[in-house]
Amino acid sequence: MKTLFIVATPIGNLEDITLRALRVLKEVDLIACEDTRVTKRLLDKYQIIKPTLSYHQHSQVGRLDKIIAALESGKDVALVSDAGTPGIADPGGMLVSAARTAGVKVVAIPGPSALVAALSISGIAADRFLFLGFLPHKKGRQTLLQTAADSTYPVVFYESVHRIKKTLEQLSSLLSPERPVIVCRELTKIYEEVAAGPISEVLSHFDEKNTKGEFVVIIDGSK
Repeated sequence: MKTLFIVATPIGNLEDITLRALRVLKEVDLIACEDTRVTKRLLDKYQIIKPTLSYHQHSQVGRLDKIIAALESGKDVALVSDAGTPGIADPGGMLVSAARTAGVKVVAIPGPSALVAALSISGIAADRFLFLGFLPHKKGRQTLLQTAADSTYPVVFYESVHRIKKTLEQLSSLLSPERPVIVCRELTKIYEEVAAGPISEVLSHFDEKNTKGEFVVIIDGSK
């Protein structure tokens, strides 16, 4: 029985990968990934030729069993997400849990995370914070937004291009006018952008353009 490596990969800029991550990806027998096409771009850049197997939130149980079987047969497997650290707002945790149940050794290969990257440039004290992942589309969404508004700790969550404006509009009705909000768009990519200030200013900023990309939203804790 070999090792399951949880490998963090770049969130945008393909240069943001560690030497250790590259070594592990070159040495493992199999790479499990969210989207094989996305991972192929990373592997091609660093001339890594390894078999890949898709594993994502819609994968059947049989796919998870196949990865565990590979580990139990003596193969080393790396798990990567499309971007960032597996297990953070993605189904990687299920595979890790199954691997531990099977007695497989699990090793973290740390690296990029949109959550940490956004906090590091927010200017908000983040010794404690609440992370909400991706907000649900409908059921429970308003409850979580209210939780964010009431929190005395900074709150961080991910949002998609399709819902970012709606989310900021909803927050504008829940937050005090002076409450600091930071929205990071397309972190580490060519069109990286950070908008910070009162919710009204941030909302106005994104209202004035055809907004695209992936977003990390940070709300400072209520005082």
